[in-house]
Amino acid sequence: MKEDSVSSDGSASVIRYAFRIHKEYGEPARRILDEAAFLDHSCKPFADDLYLYLPLLCYPEKEERLAIRNLLEPLLKQLPRPKEKAEFLSGYVKDISFKVQRKAPTVPDLLGFSVAYEIIGDIAVLDDKVADSHEKECGGCDEEISKIADAILTAHPSVKTVLFSKGPISGEFRTRDLEFVAGINKTETIHKEYGCKYKVDLGRAYFTPRLSTERHRIAEQIQAKDTVIDMFAGVGPYSILIAKQAKPVQIIANDKNDAAAELLKENIVLNKVKNITVLNEDAAALSEMYPKVGDHVIMNLPHNACDFLDTAVSICKKGGVIHYYAMTSDDDLFDGSIEMIRKAAEKQGREIKVLEKRNVRSYAPHQYNICLDVKLE
Repeated sequence: MKEDSVSSDGSASVIRYAFRIHKEYGEPARRILDEAAFLDHSCKPFADDLYLYLPLLCYPEKEERLAIRNLLEPLLKQLPRPKEKAEFLSGYVKDISFKVQRKAPTVPDLLGFSVAYEIIGDIAVLDDKVADSHEKECGGCDEEISKIADAILTAHPSVKTVLFSKGPISGEFRTRDLEFVAGINKTETIHKEYGCKYKVDLGRAYFTPRLSTERHRIAEQIQAKDTVIDMFAGVGPYSILIAKQAKPVQIIANDKNDAAAELLKENIVLNKVKNITVLNEDAAALSEMYPKVGDHVIMNLPHNACDFLDTAVSICKKGGVIHYYAMTSDDDLFDGSIEMIRKAAEKQGREIKVLEKRNVRSYAPHQYNICLDVKLE
C-alpha cells in the first residue's frame, strides 16, 4: 500500500474511495460492504458529526453498486430516520484520507493454534471443549487455559474478562458453569447488536451472540399490526429488537427464569421500548392466558421446544406463524420436527404450511441448530 502521508504521531495515511453513510446506519452498511468484499481492512473508518466513512478497496462497478443498494435499502427502511436532516443519507465519496491500521495480532497468531470462544460484551467465554483437547496434549490444562486467556486479552483490547465454560449449557434455565480465568472477575456485561443494548449475567441467564443474524431475520417478518409471543424470551434479544425495529402492537415476552425476567425488564428500560409485557411463567401457562392471540410465536428453546408444541399451537392465531427452533442431526435435519409440529396441530384440528426451513448453525459434530417457520391454519 502506498503511503500518501505521515501524521505527527507517526501513523501513515492513504487516499481511498469511501462509502459515506449516516452514523445511525453505519453498522448494517459495514456488514454488507464487508460481506461483499469491498471494505479495505487496512484502513481505519472514521466519523464526523453526521456521517461514518468506510474505506473501500475500489470504486464498485455499476452492477455492484446496484447490488449493494438492494441489500442496504430493506435494512434502512426498518430503522428510524435520523433526527438530523442530512442531504444525503449515503453515497460514494472519492479522495478521502484514511489512517492505516496496524494489524493487531490474532489469538492464533499469539498461540500458534486456534481455539473456540465467543465474545459477549466485554467478556470472552472459552468453550468447554478447549480443556478436553489440551488436556490430552499437555496432561493438565490450567496453565494452557491461562495462556489462551492472556492471548485473548491481548488480541481483543475491549475484552476485560475471560471465563471458562466448564461444561455445556444445561439445566432448566440453560445456564453454564463458568470459571473465572483472567481480567476482571465478573459475569455481568452489556452486549450490543443491531442498535440494541442487552444487560447480561452469564452466570444466571442464557445468552449467545451467535444468533444475532437469526434474530434480525425474524424481526424483519414482523409488522406493526402484529402481536408477538416470545415463549422463552431470556434477557430479551428477540423481543427488544422486534420492539425497537418493527414496533408491533404488543409483544408478550415470557421466561420462567426469575433472573432472566428481571434482566429483561432492565433491558426494556435500557432500550427505551414500551410495547413489551414481561411474564415470569412456565410457558405451558400461556395456553389459558393467550388462546389464539399470536401472529408470531417464537420458540427459541432448541433442546426441548418440542415439549411445548401443544401450547404454541393453542396460542397461535389462524394465519399466524410459529418460529420453531430445535437441535437435530444431519440424518434428519427437518422432517422429524415438521412431523411433530403437524401432529400437534392435528390434535387441535389445525393444518400447517412450512414457510421456511433453515440450518441456523452447527452446534456439535453432526448436530445442527435449525429453525422452521410454520404457518398455522
